[in-house]
Amino acid sequence: MDNETSLHRLPSDTADPALSEPATGLNSSRYALGLLVVVYFFNNIDRQIMNILVEPIRTDLGLSDSQIGLLVGGAFAIFYTIAGLPIARWADRGSRRSIIALSLAAWSVMTVACGLGRNFVHLLIARIGVGVGEAGCTPCAHSLISDFFKPERRSTAIATYALGGQLGILFGLAFGGYIAERLDWRIAFFIVGLPGILLAIIVRLTLKEPPRGRYDEGSHTEVESLRKVLAFMWSLPSLCHMLAGASLQTMAIAAQLTWHASFLIRIHGMSLTEVGLTLGLVSGVAGGIATFAGGALADRLRDRDMRWYLWLPAIGALASLPFSGVAYLTDSKSLAIAMIVCATLGNHVFAALGHAVGQSLVKPRMRATMSAIGLLAMNLVGFGLGPQIVGALSDLFRPQYGEMSIRYALLIISALLFASGLHYFRAAHTYRVDLEAKNRP
Repeated sequence: MDNETSLHRLPSDTADPALSEPATGLNSSRYALGLLVVVYFFNNIDRQIMNILVEPIRTDLGLSDSQIGLLVGGAFAIFYTIAGLPIARWADRGSRRSIIALSLAAWSVMTVACGLGRNFVHLLIARIGVGVGEAGCTPCAHSLISDFFKPERRSTAIATYALGGQLGILFGLAFGGYIAERLDWRIAFFIVGLPGILLAIIVRLTLKEPPRGRYDEGSHTEVESLRKVLAFMWSLPSLCHMLAGASLQTMAIAAQLTWHASFLIRIHGMSLTEVGLTLGLVSGVAGGIATFAGGALADRLRDRDMRWYLWLPAIGALASLPFSGVAYLTDSKSLAIAMIVCATLGNHVFAALGHAVGQSLVKPRMRATMSAIGLLAMNLVGFGLGPQIVGALSDLFRPQYGEMSIRYALLIISALLFASGLHYFRAAHTYRVDLEAKNRP
């Protein structure tokens, strides 16, 4: 039963009574999760499609690798993180459904605006808009999923949600490259941006709000100040180490997502369509398998030891290192692609588990804020720095190595996965103790 007092129950957050018991149709948790998967699908298409369009945009507008790194990474990540925390605080108080719908409409419009860009500044402003809009999606979604599903199913549910992201990357890379090569890179932005406006209406009209903390019997559901929320999170060593590990891993993955297309085009002479289909299948299939399998396997292993939620991403990060090394140094195109697949399988185990750990450690009305802080750390450090660092290193090495400079820049950034794995192991050390903290007064 929800232990929230009437003093803290807000009208905009009143739950649908039908959701207090198992339901079917539009009131069911499965429908809600399915709809959120579709939202996240478009979230990642609109965010990631620029990765496959790097080369045509760079050539058409005469941009440097450093400028591309800023467009793909910094411009998006900085404003994504700045907007994320206040939106998450709103979500911990108000209607998460409405916030998702509004955010979806905003980022879809700004994706279309990317296709209208005529120079670096135009694209920079549009990418900032995409970042601000997308900041309202995942914190709300994670909070909703945590109230739709019991703790023992939460990791699998969040992994299912994360699958939408992998499928979005697959579609964005595979069809984005094809559209850009057959038509124009601007048309690609129009095609992926416009459907999100209709989807926003569907979300607002059909997605239901579950009761807050419905599966957290012993925890408090009052809204606490941001200072108290941050202090509570800081007091949990497992949470701090998990965020550090996820941020470092995201830095490497963001750089790889951004520059793998350029790497395969410059080093192995692949066409834009070939690269898009190849990387789309790698991210969508291999990344999707690893994401879902990691969440589902952790839920199965939790009865043996809760620390598997952190041991699995640690093992995955460390195991991916040698495969990345071979991928960037080999002169064989087939071997490079095969090694990228293997590295992706290890790298994406953490995708759902990091968020599931964070949601399990905090109180119900901290969950959107927790997700926003996690995304702030991962995006500001990961997407904000990863693509930018590789772009800068590539420009730095270019006088000596020419087009080969991109392979050494990617090799350097991948070394961060070792430190990431160590942080996950440190987080596992105190995870079981820290899980009890949210039940204390």
